[in-house]
Amino acid sequence: MKFESSPLSKTYDFHKVEKPFGNFYFCEKFIVAELNAGVHFNWSKIESILFEISNFYTEGISLGYITNRINSYSIDPHDWAKVESRMRGFGNMLGSAIVYYNKMMFMNASLEQRFSKAVKIYPTQSLEEAIEWVLSLEKDK
Repeated sequence: MKFESSPLSKTYDFHKVEKPFGNFYFCEKFIVAELNAGVHFNWSKIESILFEISNFYTEGISLGYITNRINSYSIDPHDWAKVESRMRGFGNMLGSAIVYYNKMMFMNASLEQRFSKAVKIYPTQSLEEAIEWVLSLEKDK
């Protein structure tokens, strides 16, 4: 289910960032990403989102990142290390949840989990559970 059409979008204030490759919802403590089908989420696309994040949030903020995989897309798992490094310079990435909707998406999430060194990655089948998990990381901090 898309974030914007879920009841969760009524619960959290958000700023929507629309890109040609997907939509991003900037909430107070987390970001929800929904990439378009067939996209290869490469480093130049990631950098454009990191730029938007740095312009929207104050420096030093702790954020969770949620990938709501409503569509199938690809990402180079090695780019996770770059994202983690870049976020350290800006703020604190608490963790990332990946919402998957089928077995193939679960396998991709498991692969990405192995490549992440500094950030916890939590695969789940529920957007609500993903948000709850990310918000619990803030409390544990």
